[in-house]
Amino acid sequence: MVRLELSTQLDYDVLDAGCDFIFSVQAARTPRQTVVHESLQLSLRVTPDFHTDPATHNRLVRLHARNGPFSLHYSAVLDITHFEAAPRDLRELSPHALPGEVLTYLWPSRYCQSDRLMNLASQKFGHLQPGYDRAQAICDWVQQHVSFQSNTSNSNTSAIDTVIERVGVCRDFAHLMIALCRAVNIPARMVSGMDYGADPALGPPDFHAYVEVYLSDGTSGRWYLFDPSGTAIPMGFVRFCTGRDAADIAFATIFGRVNAMQPVISIQAVPDAQGQRVEPRRVACALSTDGH
Repeated sequence: MVRLELSTQLDYDVLDAGCDFIFSVQAARTPRQTVVHESLQLSLRVTPDFHTDPATHNRLVRLHARNGPFSLHYSAVLDITHFEAAPRDLRELSPHALPGEVLTYLWPSRYCQSDRLMNLASQKFGHLQPGYDRAQAICDWVQQHVSFQSNTSNSNTSAIDTVIERVGVCRDFAHLMIALCRAVNIPARMVSGMDYGADPALGPPDFHAYVEVYLSDGTSGRWYLFDPSGTAIPMGFVRFCTGRDAADIAFATIFGRVNAMQPVISIQAVPDAQGQRVEPRRVACALSTDGH
């Protein structure tokens, strides 16, 4: 088990008469990600509306902020108990064998145009043995063929753009891996959250986007973690939201005009209830925080 402590500070200058916000910055509560305690503080006297999606465990905070400065501060301590599996034991399932709720992650989506990457995916990965190793080969290919550079993409950049430009940030790496996986019939989804262990040379801590791929060990299916950007340590990932692509998992959706400041983020490993501090590390096994 890994215990992590995190915090997020979001600051805005709300213009006009005010605007509505939908935030997705709270850690998901799942059987394998337990929120020990958390705090959500707002600079304005507003009553937020809370909603948790029963299928994805995504937690949304909806509120209206009036004109002027507005800030949100979220902090939490959480325990993550990973499910570990031997990569050689994990196989792909045919669309016929997949659970119904997984099927949507086979289809093209706004930023993951898998239908337009089928030839590339078939050429590069169609000959590989189906299973975890094929998903890992896709992850490795993306990491080897795309360079991580800040401020090289925008909210319109898709997997097709990243194939052409070969540069991007974590969300671009994730979109490309997801599109290539779906192009060879592997269900894949995008996850937003925080990452522990990123290289400080990449800049100040920020939200992180990574990938989960649905595979089976022969007994049950789970979503397994992959980080095509290679910038952090999967054992230190904290899940906020999951979705088809970035359109489903934005940390802030804003209905109105604002000036937004750079998020201030921190995350660290801390001692558990028994005083033991487990440092997230890279491991050879397949990891999942999917609850079963």
